[in-house]
Amino acid sequence: MYKNTPSPMNSAVTRSTEVPVVDELTINWHVTEACNYRCQYCYAKWKDSPDRRELFHNPGRTRELLSELFRFFHPTNTSNPLRNELSWKAVRLNIAGGEPSILADRLLEIAQVAREIGFKLSLISNGSHLTTRVIKELASQLTCLGISLDSDNSTTNRIIGRTGKNGNQLNRDELIANMALAREINPQLVLKLNTVVNLHNAGENLSCLVERLRPERWKILRMLPVIDDSLAVSNEEFSAFVQRHRSSESIQCVEDHQDMCESYLMVDPMGRFFQNQSSLTAGYRYSKPILSVGTEAAFSEIKFNPTSFRSRYTGELGGKQ
Repeated sequence: MYKNTPSPMNSAVTRSTEVPVVDELTINWHVTEACNYRCQYCYAKWKDSPDRRELFHNPGRTRELLSELFRFFHPTNTSNPLRNELSWKAVRLNIAGGEPSILADRLLEIAQVAREIGFKLSLISNGSHLTTRVIKELASQLTCLGISLDSDNSTTNRIIGRTGKNGNQLNRDELIANMALAREINPQLVLKLNTVVNLHNAGENLSCLVERLRPERWKILRMLPVIDDSLAVSNEEFSAFVQRHRSSESIQCVEDHQDMCESYLMVDPMGRFFQNQSSLTAGYRYSKPILSVGTEAAFSEIKFNPTSFRSRYTGELGGKQ
């Protein structure tokens, strides 16, 4: 469909006869910037409803985008420049946001299309719209379900912005019940927690909640000062949070600022690759739309560090995952 284009930012690779291997290459598609929460540190624009320009509104364009991504990143595509320094056995689409679950039935349709195309599938959500009905529809299709969870304290959640327009917060007991239901439906499902350590939750202890949820993975991330640094934490505060939860060390993946830089494959709601820049405060760099210029050309416009990506899944990056 598209003419192959040189990849100036991703072509300077070290060739080796022993290319490192990972089980999966994960592509994070942030389907919308809209979210029902207003977390102060989030990069999204905090819209109540999705922008009409976001690609997911168009089923045909959505399928075209996912098909292009799957073609380009399929393990058998030897023309992919990443193959010079990384090998993978499968491709996983991680649906993120904003908050993807506010898309309701459209999310279920996207999940079905992704699976039809051939992706393994995962979802990252704040959990607020993962009702029993949605869990019953989605659980069997997912290999991993990630829940963003920063605090077990209602005051802290309110200050951070983890509340709906009416002040509603995630119900802890409902979340625990829904996660148990998801595991019952899909015993192979991996449950992951994502916690962003920031000024408001840095002194908390989440051990009891983590023990009740029993996740297989817990990603502890230091707040990135991409948009605002008012909630940033010091090296000492971040380290203290990690040390306080060493009882969960076996499931932790700890990511500081440098660990998150250029180590994720990300696609934005408009169908563009995007990446945080090494200076962090410089914001994000965006490619041209994938469906306009082709996956190869768009991918060449952003930086991606396969070594950092691989380290996240081998226990070399801050902790185990």
